Amino acid sequence: MERRHARYPFLEAAREAVEAAGVDLAALAVDGGPAVERGRERVQRALLEGTIETEAPRASSDRTELLSYPVARVLVSLLEIPGAVEKYAAAEAATARERFVSDFESDMELKSVGDRRLALDRLLADFGLSGEVEPVGDGRFDVAVTAYLRLTGSLEGEEWRLVTRPLADGTVPVDRPELYTVLREAVRLRVAHGLPLSVPEAIAAPLEDELAAVRRSVADVEPPMEFETVAPGLFPPCIEALVTRAREGETLPSHSRFALVSFLVAVGLDAEAVTALCDGAPTDDVESQVARLRDGDGGVAAPPSCAVMVEYGDCVNKDALCETIPHPLSYYEANLERTPDDRVDDSRA
Repeated sequence: MERRHARYPFLEAAREAVEAAGVDLAALAVDGGPAVERGRERVQRALLEGTIETEAPRASSDRTELLSYPVARVLVSLLEIPGAVEKYAAAEAATARERFVSDFESDMELKSVGDRRLALDRLLADFGLSGEVEPVGDGRFDVAVTAYLRLTGSLEGEEWRLVTRPLADGTVPVDRPELYTVLREAVRLRVAHGLPLSVPEAIAAPLEDELAAVRRSVADVEPPMEFETVAPGLFPPCIEALVTRAREGETLPSHSRFALVSFLVAVGLDAEAVTALCDGAPTDDVESQVARLRDGDGGVAAPPSCAVMVEYGDCVNKDALCETIPHPLSYYEANLERTPDDRVDDSRA
């Protein structure tokens, strides 16, 4: 199993490596261990943070990382949560894009590709796009119109509509960053293909504990459709505390930073407003994090539930209302409803 397989487990070569190793998924589930733990983490971070990268760099064998992918696919299939498959596939694809862009750019700089890195032509070949994507110089490519339509159909924005693109000889021109987005969509479609799986009991039963952990972490994470008011004075105590810590210059742990930023985005703030509310405190590239929180349909990944806030130690200063609600957004919604309009201070006014 090569490092490249671990970084890109959706590749055909990675699947063949797993088959060649004779891995029995049922036995893997029964034995548990690092691959199952990483598979659970993969799903949790995909659903809560829009990425499958680990929270912090850690030593992990190529075997563990590669085998965590089929485990994650099983877990997300067993969740039976609306939108889970779509969010998971989007997160795998978003992470893959970050990785292959790094690999491709290194290749362009004539750095060694080796077993760890992936070359553009190899990725195109794996997706059957070798004859449908042709470089034409100056960082531009011609994409066969059939492939273009297939891979951009779910992308938002007028710039992706075929009527806004010049069409010649059955090809559509794209620049390099656009090609990377098209390839991200190819990854997303491949990851989502076949999900949810029909999982035999012999595999599902040993994964009950891991499945329960995922369900707890995403319990009640669907936020209200939208808030018309952003009133920091009505935020739940846990979020007020995180805002205060950010304003005082504290570097928040990643789980605390995610809880804060995802809550603020869910109530209606953009990256600039998030930074302003925190008095310009650094939040490790807020714009990038906000972009990851949003899905292709404009929805926002919900912040952690109260149970998760408790687990991470971010649930502080609980009041009477906290005892009656399961989620920070539920607290904010209830607080808005019970507060007279003339006492609501909308920060956006």
